[in-house]
Amino acid sequence: MITFENVTKTYNGNRGLVEANVHIDKGDFVFLVGPSGAGKSTFIKLILKEINADSGKITVGDWEVTGLSNREIPELRRGIGIVFQDFRLLPKKTVYENVAFAMEVIHKSKRQIRKRVPQVLSLVGISDKADKYPDELSAGEQQRVAIARAIINNPSLLIADEPTGNLDPDTATEIMDLLNQINITGTTIVMVTHAKDIVDRMKKRVIAIEKGHIVRDEFGQYGFEEEGAAEDEQFDI
Repeated sequence: MITFENVTKTYNGNRGLVEANVHIDKGDFVFLVGPSGAGKSTFIKLILKEINADSGKITVGDWEVTGLSNREIPELRRGIGIVFQDFRLLPKKTVYENVAFAMEVIHKSKRQIRKRVPQVLSLVGISDKADKYPDELSAGEQQRVAIARAIINNPSLLIADEPTGNLDPDTATEIMDLLNQINITGTTIVMVTHAKDIVDRMKKRVIAIEKGHIVRDEFGQYGFEEEGAAEDEQFDI
């Protein structure tokens, strides 16, 4: 599903990622952990072709990302769902409209939208909120909308950037249970997080990055001292 072969990315001489070699199979659930500025967001940006590697090869599904033209990048990204810490919902659209919008931008028919959106709202447990606006929802409900929007087009890969960072512990647990349910259906999930308690509880695969180097790749625990707070800037280097 995702392969990094000897991938290096630097920023004005600063290490973003150094000689990274990683293979993530289809259907894996992977936590990407490490101190702020370690290289986690560089890893994600390279997958999305937001930045270019200095050297090495990156493959995502059938795409050889490092060789993609600008014209091909949108097609790569259509197969990837993204969930952010700050939800990024459209404030003047209802829950239904926020989720439907992700189908509209890829020109799905109204009939397809009418069929698919209620299915996904039911899956994430917010069918009764379809006509509500984001400011009428709790943080947990807003994140469920964001997840619904991210999976509405059946992506093969879901990237979650600190999805529990703005949630209380009980709500965070509910969101992680939902992501686990989505993963069981076959969606590959890569989740960037500082949430030591979540990583340790779920016992999934953990890829740890420190100073641009992959320092650990195994099933188990978080492995770093708990940092307590999310990164100051999402997708930092």
